[in-house]
Amino acid sequence: MGQYKTLTYVSKDLKVNENYMKYEVGATISYDLGFRKISVLKRNIQLYYVNGLVDDMSVVHILRELIETNDFESKNDDIYDIIKNRLVNQQVEEVNKIDEVTDQVLSGLIAVFVDGERKAFIVDTRHYPGRQPEEPDTERVIRGSRDGFTENVVESTGLIRRRIRDKRLRNEMLRVGKRSKTDVCVSYLNDVANDEYVKRIKDKIQEIDIDNIVMADKALTELFVDYSWNPFPLVRYTERPDVAAHHILSGYIILIIDTSPSVIILPTTFFDQLEHAEEYRQTPVTGTLTRWFRIIAVLASIYLLPIWLLFVLEPNLLPKALSFIGPKEVGNIPVAIQIILADIGVEFLRMAAVHTPTPLATALGLIAAVLIGEIAIDVGLFSPEVILYVAISTVGSYVTPSYELSVANKSVKWFLLLMTIFFGVNGFLIGFVLNILFWINLKMLQTPYFWPLIPFNFFALIRFVLRIPIPFVHTRPSIVHPKDKIRQR
Repeated sequence: MGQYKTLTYVSKDLKVNENYMKYEVGATISYDLGFRKISVLKRNIQLYYVNGLVDDMSVVHILRELIETNDFESKNDDIYDIIKNRLVNQQVEEVNKIDEVTDQVLSGLIAVFVDGERKAFIVDTRHYPGRQPEEPDTERVIRGSRDGFTENVVESTGLIRRRIRDKRLRNEMLRVGKRSKTDVCVSYLNDVANDEYVKRIKDKIQEIDIDNIVMADKALTELFVDYSWNPFPLVRYTERPDVAAHHILSGYIILIIDTSPSVIILPTTFFDQLEHAEEYRQTPVTGTLTRWFRIIAVLASIYLLPIWLLFVLEPNLLPKALSFIGPKEVGNIPVAIQIILADIGVEFLRMAAVHTPTPLATALGLIAAVLIGEIAIDVGLFSPEVILYVAISTVGSYVTPSYELSVANKSVKWFLLLMTIFFGVNGFLIGFVLNILFWINLKMLQTPYFWPLIPFNFFALIRFVLRIPIPFVHTRPSIVHPKDKIRQR
């Protein structure tokens, strides 16, 4: 068997190819690896394909066309060209390397070997199992399209093509993983996206040397990003084709990974993570107000609990007008411990909600309301104000558009809480400064994570703070360094 491992090119001897496909790939051994042997004009032909990844009717159609050749053709010397013409399909490619043949077969294509020929035909009849495009749960909008990316990379690129009918749109397919051989599509506008960024991204992907990226987008991100232990997302994920198309037209680069419904937007900043499609589906004034409310909620999810705890520990910092802040009665459990326990309890409920079947979700909500909302207060475990501020902080984390950012913000909140508990005012201030410095120090593709605040860009900051009407947006974001800076004149 080991002799077939050294086979590099398709052999003229069909038996050699058959043994390779059998012992190295698993044809006739793996039940899902289909194999058919037929005779066309007294020449043996073999077809290999993976059941479940090909369209069954297309396989039947190809077999019928090849077998009917015996009834209409008689020139045995032209059999290679005859078979090529009989493979009536949109995409037919000739391949001479045996490894490339097996990669294509395992990707859902059909390989056709002809006895006496050093090439194999690769016919694209892929039909991946999957679901229909539907609106993603985490990016719902009141107005707008209801479709979303699926786990099929071909369908996902088609959803973008439907929105960008530009001849300069490029969808370059790369492959990652020595075993998984996962398809990764790099999408960008050829005359807009920065060439250096495109080259750097493709080089980084091609340099990845790993067994597999079965976890798809998240695994690729960890291999792609230099800050492995950084909790903050240095890329932006989206499952909405309209959001992806908008960013491509703005000069960003999109990575579409097969088997993942989320695409990656590059480069990205902290403030990019705070934008939501809903803001662009409303009038500019309403969109601006929605964005402000969202920013306030995000800030509350990070800083509300530490600041409230600081005022509880140092009531002399409060002006007289706000002297009502803080618990009126000191319970058996210190306020700091109450906050930690309540926040941990909310995290337990969040994780339970993820794994709770939908019919039981209502029951879980009732249990949470009774346990944390009523009984915990009645027995003196938590004070009402602790529950109030923990609830507001939790709601703020759910308002955060990016799930990855909301989870990362919790780590900052906990860091500030601990610094405040142990070191008081000085601890809070030091923790706040360290947090800002950490954000400033982060970079993705040499893109400052805290842009446009640091380095400061007035016009870009205004475009973030205000949802500018589309007729007044004439240029693309400078952070992506587009080749064509003018969006409209």
